[in-house]
Amino acid sequence: MGYLSFVTFLWAFSFSLIGVYLAGQVDSWFSVVTRVALAGLVFLPFLRLKGIPRPLMLKLMAIGGIQLGLMYCFYYQSFLYLSVPEVLLFTVFTPVYVTLTYDLMHRRFSPWYLMTAALAVLGAVVIKFASVNPNFMLGFLIVQGANLCFAIGQVSYKVVMERADKAIPQHTVFGLFYLGALCVALPAFLLLGNPDKLPTTHLQWGILIYLGTIASGVGYFLWNKGATLVNAGALAVMNNVLVPAGIVVNVLIWNRNADLVTLAIGGAVILASLWVNETWVKKKIEAQTANA
Repeated sequence: MGYLSFVTFLWAFSFSLIGVYLAGQVDSWFSVVTRVALAGLVFLPFLRLKGIPRPLMLKLMAIGGIQLGLMYCFYYQSFLYLSVPEVLLFTVFTPVYVTLTYDLMHRRFSPWYLMTAALAVLGAVVIKFASVNPNFMLGFLIVQGANLCFAIGQVSYKVVMERADKAIPQHTVFGLFYLGALCVALPAFLLLGNPDKLPTTHLQWGILIYLGTIASGVGYFLWNKGATLVNAGALAVMNNVLVPAGIVVNVLIWNRNADLVTLAIGGAVILASLWVNETWVKKKIEAQTANA
C-alpha cells in the first residue's frame, strides 16, 4: 500500500497542472508523446534485456501501449471538454473496471472484490455531483476510454509479473513499458498533432518535464510495482483515492469551489471501503483460496 499511497499523493497534482496550464494551450498529442518519451529516458539506463524471454518483453510493451500510450490519448482529450473536478468525477468507474478485468483474467467472478469497488465508487460519486457542461457526455465517454485502458494495463501488469520469473528485477525491464507507450503516442502525434501549439513558456515546459520524469517516469513504475503487492480489491479502492486527493489539491492551491462537507463524507466512504477490504474481504478471499 505504501507505493500506491505515495503515487496517489504524487498524481493528485497532475490533474490540476494539466487542466490549468496545459489543456487548450499546448497540443495534447505533443503533451502525451513528451511525457512518454521523458519517462522512457528515466528508465533507459536501467534496461537489461539479456536473458529476458521475448514473450515477456512483448507483453510489457503491449501493456505500456495500452495503460500509458492509449490511456493518455484519451485522458488529455478529456480536459478539452471537462473541468478538472469533472474529469476526477468521471474516473470513479475505474475500480469496477479493475475488479472485472482481474476476474476476467482469472476466469472467475469475485462479488466481494466488486462490493469493495462499488463502495469506493459510491464514495467518489458523493464527493462531486453537480451540473456539468453541455459536452459532458462526450467528455464522459472519453474519460471512460482512459479509465478502461488504465484498468486493463495495471491489472495485466500485475498478472504478468506475478507469473514471471521472480528473479527479474522489475526496474530492469520497465523501460519496455514506456517503449510500448511510445509506439502508440508517437504515431498519434505525427498524425493528429498540431506543431503550432507547442509550449511557449518556461512554466509549460517545466510542467511537462515534471509530468514526464516524475509523475509518469517514477509514478507509473511505483504504481505498477505496488499493484503486484496488493490484492485486486485494494488496487481497485486505491484507484478512487485519487478523486478526493485531486480535488483537495485543486481546492487548496487553485482555489476552485468545492463542497467540503460532501468531500469529507465521500472521502470517509472511500476509506471505509479500503478498511472493509483489508479487514474482511481479504481474509475471506484467502480462506476461499485455501479451501479450493
